[in-house]
Amino acid sequence: MTDEKPDLSDPDYARFAWARYRRLMAWMALVAVLSVIAAIAYLHAVHGPIPIHMLIATILGIGLSVMLGAGLMGLVFLSSGTGHDERIQDHSEDEPR
Repeated sequence: MTDEKPDLSDPDYARFAWARYRRLMAWMALVAVLSVIAAIAYLHAVHGPIPIHMLIATILGIGLSVMLGAGLMGLVFLSSGTGHDERIQDHSEDEPR
């Protein structure tokens, strides 16, 4: 019996881990949409009617920034939670000085 954590090489655990990642990304997509709506509402309240180019830039800038941050952090959590980080070996200790 081994005390190793399951990792992504186990198909059942990989399915579970990636489903958890997709669930996190779905929630963060909702957060991104709500953030865009809040930003557009604020801009409309402060500046009045918003030009289409500013609207597009706001949607893409805020939406993609939130999703990029969520995607990268989600991958960090996936890597850490699946034990992948512990399996990496540090070969620099083997090198002579």
